[in-house]
Amino acid sequence: MNIYTRTGDKGQTSVIGGRVSKNHAQVEAYGTIDELNCFVGQAISSLPAERFEDLREHLTEIQNELFDCGSDLAFANPEGKQYKVTGDMITRLEEWIDRYDAENPDITRFILPGGTMTASLLHVCRTVCRRAERRVVTLAEQQPIHEEARAYLNRLSDFFFVAARTANAREGVQDVEYIRSAEVFRKKS
Repeated sequence: MNIYTRTGDKGQTSVIGGRVSKNHAQVEAYGTIDELNCFVGQAISSLPAERFEDLREHLTEIQNELFDCGSDLAFANPEGKQYKVTGDMITRLEEWIDRYDAENPDITRFILPGGTMTASLLHVCRTVCRRAERRVVTLAEQQPIHEEARAYLNRLSDFFFVAARTANAREGVQDVEYIRSAEVFRKKS
């Protein structure tokens, strides 16, 4: 099998059931999800093994689900298709968010990306995930999409935020507070 096909040399690419321009909103959406997946891989490779086996497993599962998400957005005609992203995946993300957040100290101010290398990489994942979500919103304005894919990305960015804070907490490193921020969050009850 050849890696190169030459079929995209004139600015078109294949989607499931058709071809579109390489700058089409659909390609931007699943391409940004692919970019996110690369950053998730980088974050996984930064994790110290002994304290982060659970997070490593969850991030690896997320990588597979990001492929599912991209696939769900790659149909030329998405109506009536069998989708891979499900509401159960979103619910499970919420459970993980709650679990990791329970390890984190209270937050009262906005925080800056930083602390440990792993936390910094997870914040990169968060921001790329938000961009992917924006690309999916743009796509949804142009054609029908699988709504659960958009909801999954929305929840996933929250997961990355909480996971970044957990990475700092487990390493005994404080989050970097935005010093010009007033107290904007309530303490956990």
